[in-house]
Amino acid sequence: MTSHDTNAPSAQFNDQRERLRNEKLQSLKRLAYGASHEINNPLANIASRAQALLVDEANPDRRHELATIYAQAMRGHEMIADLMLFARPPQPQFAPCQLGAVVQDAIDQMLPLAKLQETELTLIAAEHAANLTADANLVTLATCALIRNALEALKRGGKIEVTLATDEEVASIAVQDDGPGIADDQAEIVFDPFHSGREAGRGLGFGLSKCWTIAQAHGGDAYVDTAFGPGARIVLEIPLSPKSNSESK
Repeated sequence: MTSHDTNAPSAQFNDQRERLRNEKLQSLKRLAYGASHEINNPLANIASRAQALLVDEANPDRRHELATIYAQAMRGHEMIADLMLFARPPQPQFAPCQLGAVVQDAIDQMLPLAKLQETELTLIAAEHAANLTADANLVTLATCALIRNALEALKRGGKIEVTLATDEEVASIAVQDDGPGIADDQAEIVFDPFHSGREAGRGLGFGLSKCWTIAQAHGGDAYVDTAFGPGARIVLEIPLSPKSNSESK
């Protein structure tokens, strides 16, 4: 039997698994889009009323309670925004950008949170400057999501390293931490919205879903490097040049 014949069942299984995953994600997108619209309006109502009541409230205890209601409603609103990004991904606004500058922007945004929990956050960049054509804002957003996920895994202390690399076609952004890690059987589902990895010390998955969605919108990918350990290493891959829909499938 040839090696091609030996690999055929495995390739067929992988294709079937990929098809089932895509069908599941499409169903989740429809659910997320519908739920987002239904939930967002009441949340906006709660936030606006709490804010209005705060204006005339003099009692410190009641002001604290109203401020808490407003903050939690806004937190829910942010989660809905993440769901909407997954359900209806934005079309990237492609423009020339520099990989190191984009990722440094993300690190600068996340550094205050890292310092607050006493976590070391460092960038390990390639010696040469990598240029690519991408949506710099979306790539920054995806990188922030990866760093936030690592911070949530560590909770306090620890180390996060962001490593950049390129080949002829792809720029990669790898975010690794020395936290509790990700089990191999969780590696394919951590990017699904609504997935909770709290049992393993990680966050709810909205951020990782956002990262994967942005990667897909660029014709790229996001995945867990299961060979890395201890800790976790998640890689975001963005093509150096935009790909057509047919190429990215």
